[in-house]
Amino acid sequence: MVLSDEQKRAYAKRLLLTRMWILLKQGFYGLMLMHMRFSLDDTVETAATDGEQILFSPAFLDELSDSELEFILMHEIMHIVLEHCSRTGDRDSELFNIACDIVVNSNILQSNGMNIQSITLRAYGESMHKAPDGKEGFEYTAEQVYDMLMKQAKRKSGGRNTRKQDGGSGRSALPDGQMPGSGNSGSGAQQGGGGFHDDHSKWGQTDERTRNLRRDIWRKRLSDACEAISVRESSKDCGGIPIGAQRLLQKLHHPRTDWRTVLQDFVQEEITDYSFMPPDRRMDDCPFFLPDFNEKDDFAADILFMIDTSGSMSDDMIAAAYSEIKGAIDQFNGRLAGWLGFFDAEVVPPKPFADEEEFRAIRPEGGGGTRFDIIFDYVREQMQEQLPVSIIILTDGYAPFPEESEAIGIPVLWLLNNNEVKPPWGRVARIQADTE
Repeated sequence: MVLSDEQKRAYAKRLLLTRMWILLKQGFYGLMLMHMRFSLDDTVETAATDGEQILFSPAFLDELSDSELEFILMHEIMHIVLEHCSRTGDRDSELFNIACDIVVNSNILQSNGMNIQSITLRAYGESMHKAPDGKEGFEYTAEQVYDMLMKQAKRKSGGRNTRKQDGGSGRSALPDGQMPGSGNSGSGAQQGGGGFHDDHSKWGQTDERTRNLRRDIWRKRLSDACEAISVRESSKDCGGIPIGAQRLLQKLHHPRTDWRTVLQDFVQEEITDYSFMPPDRRMDDCPFFLPDFNEKDDFAADILFMIDTSGSMSDDMIAAAYSEIKGAIDQFNGRLAGWLGFFDAEVVPPKPFADEEEFRAIRPEGGGGTRFDIIFDYVREQMQEQLPVSIIILTDGYAPFPEESEAIGIPVLWLLNNNEVKPPWGRVARIQADTE
């Protein structure tokens, strides 16, 4: 279809006006949509996203009422916010697409006060929003819904892989043409197509480095949007923020490590302006043993954090490492400064940070093999004028360990994401990367 300039301007105006209405009515979705570009593409049957732009078929746009267009824009941006575009992995892509749509639609439904019309299109009917167990999709991650769909498909087929395509929808259907997640059925299944389906074929088409960069950028946007909405709503329960986004934000902001041990062993000895005995009584309900700041109110400074970005470290592992350092900053109420660096077979020179904003601005680099000795070589050769008081290395540990003398007396903590590796020296703590 060849569009005139006047038609293109009309479509662009409508999309931008709809985005503005969403910003006024659903602040979180509107803020996230402000980062998106819109494109017209007549090779797309309905709508799609590739993680950087939202694409529309002009014919599909013409079918939509204003409220229906709002739903479609919210649907596409939630796929991006929840990182669905890069989470398929080795799963059945068609069934995972269904799981993602169930989670997204249910989040939108919840954001609209459970008004079913908010996820219904005249031409497609009510969109899928319930998991196979009959509960709302917003209660689960896409992976959890996918696992339920797989079990349901195997149970209905007697253990055989007999899923078939549902007409021209391009979606894998369960036995007898059943599509899960829509309507009021207690089983969460409904005959037919399950409502609107967008195009997921453009997911995962970028290289890993681009996906990692895009993920980091959107996680920062998510955090900023949630902070803005929370301030606007003046609510501690993150009013106005979809359940799925809250779950992802919680995963990013809450470390797995008991940093009380880390801080006691590696900070208290060096920073005399903190007292760990007695603990701060303002934090009696907190599970962490936090330092009580004295009148000098000094920083815990000169801590070197090094994150392993070698090929054996997955995206989730690196994200977990970021969360651990963010957790340390939080537990010091922002009064923690030092350096953050990365390493594989080479060291990416550490960059200093004095607060959370500077920490978040540092992006990971690497992807090759793993060597630990290069960290200590770098410290001895490049940091003599200001040596770190301690070194915390976040890694999977799969590399030869250097001699302890290489650390030149600086305390070292190996923060490992598994239970298999046992460093021959230094202190050890363990975390697990999130798999949701």
